[in-house]
Amino acid sequence: MKFWILPWFIVLLAFADRVQAQTEMTNLWQYRLPDEGTKSSPALASDGTILQATFHGWLVAVTPEGRLKWKFKAGREINSSPAVAADGTIYFGSRDRKFYAVTAQGKLKWTFPTGAWVDSSPAIAADGTIYFGSHDKNFYALNPDGSLKWKFATTNIVSSSPAITADGTIYFGSHDKIFYALTPDGKLKWKIATGAEITASPTLDAGGVIYFSSTDGNFYALNPDGTERWRLRTGGCTASSPVLDENGNIYFAVNGERYALTPNGKIRWHFSGNNLVDGSSAIMANGRIFTIGFGTLSGLMSVEGNFLWNFSVGMSFHGSPNISPAGVFYMADEQYLYALRPLTNAAPPAKCAWPLWRGNAQHTGRVGK
Repeated sequence: MKFWILPWFIVLLAFADRVQAQTEMTNLWQYRLPDEGTKSSPALASDGTILQATFHGWLVAVTPEGRLKWKFKAGREINSSPAVAADGTIYFGSRDRKFYAVTAQGKLKWTFPTGAWVDSSPAIAADGTIYFGSHDKNFYALNPDGSLKWKFATTNIVSSSPAITADGTIYFGSHDKIFYALTPDGKLKWKIATGAEITASPTLDAGGVIYFSSTDGNFYALNPDGTERWRLRTGGCTASSPVLDENGNIYFAVNGERYALTPNGKIRWHFSGNNLVDGSSAIMANGRIFTIGFGTLSGLMSVEGNFLWNFSVGMSFHGSPNISPAGVFYMADEQYLYALRPLTNAAPPAKCAWPLWRGNAQHTGRVGK
């Protein structure tokens, strides 16, 4: 291990004896991105193609072997993470004030103009409707042909990415401090007020419980009717979204703090680091957690909070990791897209409602198929 990794390793050791002997893993490849990375996270197409956006507006498609398939240029930065529809169409937003649809071959299908940046990552409903928010204070629903289905006005920026339940209800938060539930036809179902802006995206479990963080320093669990189930006071603010394991346990980050909660909101474990974590973890089917965000450090850990190995690079990681059906991890730092795999115990994503950022490897942001 290089010497400059050591301070982070000491941090992990210092918090509750969680580091075990590291198991081996391999860096299968790393692909040099055309420019700086962003908070955008890689999505996977059905054929295994990895889709990653960059700060200066490139969307790159990389084969599972690490070779460039194609790249597409938007007008400005892409902080939105791409989502892949059943027909292979790739959707994402840009800071050029447009929302894009690109074919599986990397050709422009259509654009939809908004009044400001689109940092919200899209969600795709089972009927093909695409949902996203904009800095123009509106929440949009588009048809698959790019026409406007409806829009819903909030009173501030919408950078939170939406989540869709099995019955089609859409959830998202806004900088107006409100968390919203909308019907599939764009009507307000209910809303609740929090004490500050909501930048993180919600997570849903199979029973319809909604989890999200507000910058008011609270982590919320809501029932499907909008009543509060419980809340946990963390005291921090985060854009990180929670993920779930097959037992319904919840994993999320707040600033440099990592939490594991029971479905009833009890802390199973938590530990601290000195660096901001703005990405989500990824839960494997064998119960292990792939986590990034400690500056240049990523790692694999058990659901009990024990670290198994870590991986470090020279640039900070951004966004959230993804997992292929073969158990390969994909993630990006400010220069490279990486493919990593444990030499033993590699596994696909957990078989539960929300094991990954945006719910699944395609980033559809919905529960169920």
